Amino acid sequence: MNLAIPDSVKTWSQFIHPLLMWVLLAITIYALYLGLKIRKTRTAEGTQKKELIKGKYNVKHHQVGAALLAFMVIGSIAAMAVTYINNGKLFVGSHLLVGLGMTGLIATSASLSPFMQKGHDWARYSHIALNVVLLGLFSWQAVTGMQIVQKIISNM
Repeated sequence: MNLAIPDSVKTWSQFIHPLLMWVLLAITIYALYLGLKIRKTRTAEGTQKKELIKGKYNVKHHQVGAALLAFMVIGSIAAMAVTYINNGKLFVGSHLLVGLGMTGLIATSASLSPFMQKGHDWARYSHIALNVVLLGLFSWQAVTGMQIVQKIISNM
């Protein structure tokens, strides 16, 4: 059975992934901000610590991180599906491979949460390192993704 998808849906579906990923890049930067606030809370003392605790940065960071994990995985899978539906194949190149690597990095980073909650510094530092790499790759993906969008637009 072949599912007939209207050409207009095929065309415009190609822009969902780039839009979602730009939003997720911004949210990733917000998650970094929250993580820095958690770190500051952990090292603060006295009144400053009490004020920082009121911000509930740890709760917000966990919630934002969980949403990032879910939407990055869904966005990656959806992008591959749309590419396959529109072209009958995936284009194996740096953008796809780095995107798959990022999906693995964010999953690994999130999996460290139980260890961080138990106070393991190795997990905390690994989480930070993985997310710094992830943010760097995400920024690079934004550039290569826009190049792909420009190709799509020029072929319309």
